[in-house]
Amino acid sequence: MKSILIIGMGAFGRHLAIKLSELKNDVMIVDKDAAIIEDMSSMVTDAQIGDCTKEDVLKALGVSNFDICFVTIGDTFQSSLEITSLLKDLGAKYVISKASRDIQAKFLLRNGADEVVYPDKDMAEKLAIRCSSKNMLDFFSITDEYSIFEMPIKQNWVGYSIEKINVRKKYHINILLIKNGDNIMTFPKADYIFKDDDKIIILGRSEDVLKIADNI
Repeated sequence: MKSILIIGMGAFGRHLAIKLSELKNDVMIVDKDAAIIEDMSSMVTDAQIGDCTKEDVLKALGVSNFDICFVTIGDTFQSSLEITSLLKDLGAKYVISKASRDIQAKFLLRNGADEVVYPDKDMAEKLAIRCSSKNMLDFFSITDEYSIFEMPIKQNWVGYSIEKINVRKKYHINILLIKNGDNIMTFPKADYIFKDDDKIIILGRSEDVLKIADNI
């Protein structure tokens, strides 16, 4: 469990606060809109009304006591930049700020952000990759190059072992998990023989995985 401060209750900030609270973290939210704070107050540990572009407001929050401070301001980038800089000046341990463009990310990182997230861009990329193949079930990005994917197995794998198919060498993927109904096998051994209706969780490059998914 961590202590989290979230500044800005736009759509992204609200979803973030709710999920972090569901995961049993201590979450404080701050926004200038009293109606939003009143609506969200029962869902989080603490909720405050305030303009975090003002240094005295941030000081009163005790930002250095939080494990992570999120800046999810949605209205103006200038406000996001100012708050990010103030948080670091006031001793915030780790600041994650939201950006919508690369140029914004560069300025945020230069002004104190430890990490920058692109909610719209990340969702668009995930949707694009998942929808590029009818056989892609889910997708989670690890780095710019590698991701974790869930997909059905190729039908011509049924009855053959991982070793026989030579999955890693031929398809350039690593199988992390195999699902079949309620049965789950993590890090399957090389002698595992694929069954009909198996689904796999794999680590690989998007281009390599899409080649498999398009030919199931």
